[in-house]
Amino acid sequence: MSKIFLTNLEQIEPLVLDVPITLSKSNKRWQSAFVTIYCSRALISFFQNSVPKKKSVKLSPPHSSCTILDVKTDQLYSFSIDQTSLTKLVKEKHLEKLREFGGVNGVASALETNVENGIKGDGNDIIRRHEAFGSNTYSKPPSKSFIHFVVEAFKDVTILILLGCAALSLGFGIKENGLKEGWYDGGSIFIAVFLVIAVSSVSNFRQNRQFDKLSKVSNNIQIEVERDGRRQQVSIFEIVVGDAICLKIGDQVPADGLFLEGHSLQIDESSMTGESDHVEVNGSQNPFLYSGTKVVDGYAKMLVTSVGMSTTWGEMMSSISRDTDEQTPLQARLNKLTSSIGKVGLAVAFLVLVVLLIRYFTGTTKDENGNAEFNGSKTKVDDIVNAIVGIVAAAVTIVVVAIPEGLPLAVTLTLAYSMKKMMADQAMVRKLSACETMGSATTICTDKTGTLTLNQMKVTKFCLGQESVIEGAYSSVAPHVIQLICEGVALNTTGSVYQSSLDSKLEFSGSPTEKAILSWAVLELNMEMDKLIRSCTILHVEAFNSKKKRSGVLLSRKTDCTTHVHWKGAAEMIVAMCSSYYDASGIIIDMNTDSKLKFEQIIQGMAASSLRCIAFAHKQVSEEEHGDEAENKKLKEDGLILLGLVGIKDPCRPGVNKAVLDCQYAGVNVKMITGDNVFTAKAIATECGILRPDQDTTGAVVEGEEFRNYTPEERMEKVDKICVMARSSPFDKLLMVQCLKLKGHVVAVTGDGTNDAPALKEADIGLSMGIQGTEVAKESSDIVILDDNFASVATVLRWGRCVYANIQKFIQFQLTVNVAALVINFVAAVSAGEVPLTAVQLLWVNLIMDTLGALALATESPTNDLMEKKPAGRTEPLITNIMWRNLLAQALYQIVVLLTLQFKGESIFGVSEKVKDTLVFNTFVLCQVFNEFNARKLEKKNVFKGIHRNKLFLGILAITIVLQVVMVEFLKEFADTERLNWGQWGACIGIAAMSWPIGWVVKFIDVPEKPILSILKITKQ
Repeated sequence: MSKIFLTNLEQIEPLVLDVPITLSKSNKRWQSAFVTIYCSRALISFFQNSVPKKKSVKLSPPHSSCTILDVKTDQLYSFSIDQTSLTKLVKEKHLEKLREFGGVNGVASALETNVENGIKGDGNDIIRRHEAFGSNTYSKPPSKSFIHFVVEAFKDVTILILLGCAALSLGFGIKENGLKEGWYDGGSIFIAVFLVIAVSSVSNFRQNRQFDKLSKVSNNIQIEVERDGRRQQVSIFEIVVGDAICLKIGDQVPADGLFLEGHSLQIDESSMTGESDHVEVNGSQNPFLYSGTKVVDGYAKMLVTSVGMSTTWGEMMSSISRDTDEQTPLQARLNKLTSSIGKVGLAVAFLVLVVLLIRYFTGTTKDENGNAEFNGSKTKVDDIVNAIVGIVAAAVTIVVVAIPEGLPLAVTLTLAYSMKKMMADQAMVRKLSACETMGSATTICTDKTGTLTLNQMKVTKFCLGQESVIEGAYSSVAPHVIQLICEGVALNTTGSVYQSSLDSKLEFSGSPTEKAILSWAVLELNMEMDKLIRSCTILHVEAFNSKKKRSGVLLSRKTDCTTHVHWKGAAEMIVAMCSSYYDASGIIIDMNTDSKLKFEQIIQGMAASSLRCIAFAHKQVSEEEHGDEAENKKLKEDGLILLGLVGIKDPCRPGVNKAVLDCQYAGVNVKMITGDNVFTAKAIATECGILRPDQDTTGAVVEGEEFRNYTPEERMEKVDKICVMARSSPFDKLLMVQCLKLKGHVVAVTGDGTNDAPALKEADIGLSMGIQGTEVAKESSDIVILDDNFASVATVLRWGRCVYANIQKFIQFQLTVNVAALVINFVAAVSAGEVPLTAVQLLWVNLIMDTLGALALATESPTNDLMEKKPAGRTEPLITNIMWRNLLAQALYQIVVLLTLQFKGESIFGVSEKVKDTLVFNTFVLCQVFNEFNARKLEKKNVFKGIHRNKLFLGILAITIVLQVVMVEFLKEFADTERLNWGQWGACIGIAAMSWPIGWVVKFIDVPEKPILSILKITKQ
């Protein structure tokens, strides 16, 4: 046998290798396919007869009418359908072409996918598919380089003004003092500006990299696939062509593909087509599914045909890069503030320029010998030019001081720092503005399931008829009733049960509710899910969604060809659809008014025990009714027989009670909006602390329908009092958010479902759930809570307040420096005709205070103090009355002390003018160092509390002091300073340290709550 095989292969070799060059593409494809099939068959025959492997084997030539072409080795391991054909098939919605391939099953066969069990999914299979069809990743535009951020920094108006000042100062300095010493002032400004640019660019570059990392995390969606008969969660990036993917409501379609099986599948293709109408996808008329679209109803299993750059979505995404230049509202306000301060600085500088020029030309300005510097025509032109240069340099210096270039840097630093820390605290920020807005939140509307509770559900109670069946006593129930319940559970579900072998552990997949019911049916009722699925054919499905709160299935039994409908859902809704019920003996009993009342009491009893109550109902459908249902695509909804009720326990999360109390203590109202019934909602709300045990629930607990039916005036009147809204629809949640916003609240909303998207978008801060949340909900949200825990929502609130507080601390600190420096230089320039702080010294102050000060104050972690204040709300100004009180007191002290040193320092200390100027400079810097402690706490008197925990703050202060010592003691020429003795250093430190007791005393002064500016406006009117 092996001899014949080898001989045949030897004959084919010359023909395989000798191929005409001028072949058409179609001929090449046919010849390639022929040789592949021929060689594959030969190899199969060869291995079946246990022939040893040979490196080089040959076949006899085929029919003479065929031409053989060169076949690469990897073609032997490729698939019988190529990527181009698959892409074209789905992209063009080519039904005829699909039929030519043998339908969806034919394509699945060509991709070696088992339509029931999926692909093998082992390492070799995945690698082979990656090589043949590529991976599910998009090639994105390259990230912005460091140079880009440097160029952007140079476009800043502040930077351009500073560079202009540096150029003028450099030119005038060289003109006045020559190149050797004249470059100090201008050169140091240039150095300082480049340092600011470097720090800003590095910070923005790092933030951009952080965004890229966050983007990867947020794009890494978990997808449910079926591989080798087992449902499992895999990353969207690990999906391969041939995969069988399970889709449910709210999912994003992760790749292009074809509909394998499913029911009532409605797809939102607006992201691709712009059309808002939902598209029905089915196996007959429209089996095509596109990456990036959303499932809005139904469920299905799809066959992946294209991934990554081969999909239409991939082509679109490759040209889109995430915009990281988003400007937050706070940044916009700060830019406005910076611009306003800059304008004040320019006005003061212009005034100083005019005053100094008048003083000079009127002969008021004296030289070192007490003679007038300007004597009309007697004064040399060079002397006049040098004097004017000095005056302009002084004015330029004031502009340099006035512009608080540290403010934008502080915002960038604090946002980047808080985003990183929030990620560690299980909150992923999708929109920067949410960091700030969350700090102003006044109301949080939260879901119950999975947010306040653990989402670890278990069936703890089962009622059949009007009696409770205890665990382990299910054998007393009529077998055919158990069979009907199992049929309803197995076929009316989006979950699945998997067991690799008889000895292995059962794996349940689906939503937590589905998993709880499936595990109960399998473990307690001995349900054989696969057997039941094989015994029936599903005719129609009504999928569960948060509006209907139930799901139904129409099925036909293969054994007797009878048609049945099964419903499952919220107990009171299913009971309302029933006209009779089974008892434990299997007898059908009519449901009268009394029995309905009894069932309501059973449901309320379960709900009061914090159980979620689910009911099962069934009905055999006649042929006539089946015909009507098939035509109308609607299941029978009345005259059903109640099969039973189950109570599902979902325990509250540990720590949720404390988190709710923390929010309430911080002045934030927590409202629970749930789809559960009123009694379950009340029980959970009381357990979580949203309701007090002794609280009168009249008006505090409402149902969604009741809230919906209020008049707009009633809603506005009652919305503040509502603590719990039960049996709510997504529309009710949206309505509540709109009402709260109209009343001036800053609203945060949690949501996980597709239908929550409008409320998440409408809210000031949308918080989606990372585990249970659908992709639609995540895309509509501002922050993703990665662990679905309400405690993380409270943490986000703390961080939001921290961001706002840190920026306010820095503003107070920065403005104190600016106000003091501006006034000191202005007064000294006008009265004495000179500025006490040189451009180099002022730039040095700006640099260490802006850059290092921003780092120190912008990276403070949240403290419990933050949760003791009321929320800021929408209207509170950025600079509060408390901040004005603190900064004006400190600025006034610094102005008085430094002007005293400026005019009387020489006589007080008995030193030369040069040493006096150094004392002024050193005292000014040390005042800022001590004031940095004051800035840590805007209201609290103890500014040292928790300082040992902030190592960065202490480190930055140490660096600042060391750099100041170097500046004074060692950089004499550059900084224009003189060395100071121990006594002089002690005097400087003593004067600066006085800012602590001043800061402490000032905090005893009460300030009005109403902003100063609004009071001034009222006074003017």
